[in-house]
Amino acid sequence: MNITETAVVGAYLVDVQEHADERGSFARTFDARLFELAGLRSVVVQANLSTNRRAGTLRGMHFQRPPHAEAKLVRCTRGAVYDVAVDLRPSSPTFLAHVGVTLDAAGKRALYVPEGCAHGYLTLTADAEVAYQVSAAYAPEAEGGVRWDDPALAIAWPRPVEVVSPKDAAWPTIDRARFAFGGPFGEDRT
Repeated sequence: MNITETAVVGAYLVDVQEHADERGSFARTFDARLFELAGLRSVVVQANLSTNRRAGTLRGMHFQRPPHAEAKLVRCTRGAVYDVAVDLRPSSPTFLAHVGVTLDAAGKRALYVPEGCAHGYLTLTADAEVAYQVSAAYAPEAEGGVRWDDPALAIAWPRPVEVVSPKDAAWPTIDRARFAFGGPFGEDRT
């Protein structure tokens, strides 16, 4: 398993080392010891699976506020998605920066999204499936989000968004989120 830093502090690409023979292949997709050595949160509390019928489906940009903040290990298990993490930690040197990466079933690459980042993805193919391990249980009262098309974030989605839920379309811009919550994670920036 190779763990590689991205442009967002704490976000990493996780590439498996596949071993193949006449039977097929084997690859370890998670190793708590290696994650801990790399300084990544290795606790898995929930595992989620999302299916998406149409290409151009956007899910995001979601986060959970402390004390329910969560780290995610996201992998595309069928089709392809463009996966994005946005740093919403005011004290981070990469505050408001984002990393976007194509994840597909063939590549077996994953994106590790640390606590304090919003996460979302856009399906690049029909029938895309995304599996992710999460470090904290979902807490509806801690749920938050920011607009996927916020000009302040300037995410260059690789294709048009065709399907987005009313809830995801209604998340505030980053400026409104900071005004409403004293920062997306409740931190006062004044």
